Amino acid sequence: MVLETLNPMHYITSLVPDVMPVATVPILILMCFLFLIWNHEETSSIPGPGYCMGIGPLISHGRFLWMGVGNACNYYNKTYGEFVRVWISGEETFIISK
Repeated sequence: MVLETLNPMHYITSLVPDVMPVATVPILILMCFLFLIWNHEETSSIPGPGYCMGIGPLISHGRFLWMGVGNACNYYNKTYGEFVRVWISGEETFIISK
């Protein structure tokens, strides 16, 4: 009994379950708030695939590599119209065609 009360791990393990729910709620709220700020993007009036945390540029660039420039441009023009915003090599690129 005396050795158990002198053991510092006894205090730490008894404290963790009590503090855990109180500490996790503010941390989760802060993480959600930071995620919303990081994910926020200004809406563009130019049609095209969304940015979506960097996934949109990866898909756009991958489509250009996979299909080639001509076929990818035709795909985006059929999908979004004559003036399209895409990403090639991480740079915002505009496709204008008729």
